[in-house]
Amino acid sequence: MAGSIEAIYVSANHGEPKASIPRAELRAKVGLVGDRYAGHGVVSIIEAEAVEAFNETTGLSVSPDETGRNVVTRGIRLNDLVGRTFRLGEATCKGFELCEPCLVLGSRLASTSVRPHEVVKAFTHSAGIRAHVVASGQISAGDVVTEHLTA
Repeated sequence: MAGSIEAIYVSANHGEPKASIPRAELRAKVGLVGDRYAGHGVVSIIEAEAVEAFNETTGLSVSPDETGRNVVTRGIRLNDLVGRTFRLGEATCKGFELCEPCLVLGSRLASTSVRPHEVVKAFTHSAGIRAHVVASGQISAGDVVTEHLTA
């Protein structure tokens, strides 16, 4: 099972829009260096395909950065990585939970035609995962994402 990193987003402060960056450092016990959640040892990841499916289902035009996730992947089913160790570029991570959508996200993405609870329903079980950074490394757009197989 392999995919790739499509984009990386950070926001230094609460309330600021996420900025796209071409490369970043994932640091064990810290997380994504430069992001407001650095220090928690966690990174949030979402599939580009899930955002595209959400847009198709709702008729909205949400971009991946608007989901609040840090890393956007393509070609790998992230839900399957919960409880598993995987490589994200040069870093090693372990998925620990689904990033289930909440009404905060629902309210942020809602429109006059799509209400907040409909946003939550459309993203349920497909809004990405959270993963602990267990070994530090650089990540860049285009890097490979693979499940770490152990003997």
